[in-house]
This record gives sequence, structure tokens and C-alpha cells, in this order.
Amino acid sequence: MNILQEPLSHQVVRIVPQGRLDAVTVPSLEAALEDRLAAGTVRLLVDLSEVNYISSSGLRVLLSVRRKAQAGGGDVMLCGMSPRVREVFEMIGFDQLF
Repeated sequence: MNILQEPLSHQVVRIVPQGRLDAVTVPSLEAALEDRLAAGTVRLLVDLSEVNYISSSGLRVLLSVRRKAQAGGGDVMLCGMSPRVREVFEMIGFDQLF
């Protein structure tokens, strides 16, 4: 899985995963997000415009990393969801969390 990482400022980084977020690809995204948190980036913008599928493991990682970011005074924000991905978020109520 390709993951574009674009610093927007010292404390904000835009992460753009591409393709499917499933059990096979999620570890790469999780590592990228957690590496950024460990490096002191407290605000992560996850741009899902290049994601065409998200599984429960992808949702779990986003929620887990968001909790870690919030514990450090930051947050994880999402943008660019396709209608299909947005539907998954709405179906399980994650649209209310993010």
C-alpha cells in the first residue's frame, strides 16, 4: 500500500492511504500513523480520497490512533471520503466520532 505523507505544518501531517484498507494493508497505515505520533505530530489529517474500501480492521486502526492522539493533546481528522466509504462510517456510527 502506498501512503503519501505531507507535512502541513510542524504539528499537522496529511496522510493519504491508497487503495483498500483491509487486514493486509492496515498494518502499513497503522505504522505510519503511530510513527507520526511518536515523532510528536499531534494532529493527523487522514485523507481518504484514494481509499476505495475500508474493513473493520481499518476502522479499528483509525479509532485506536485517534484515541492515542487525543491522549497526547491532538486529534485525527478525516476528509475526502468517497460515498462508499462514507456509507460504512455512517452505517456503524463512526460519522459521529470523527
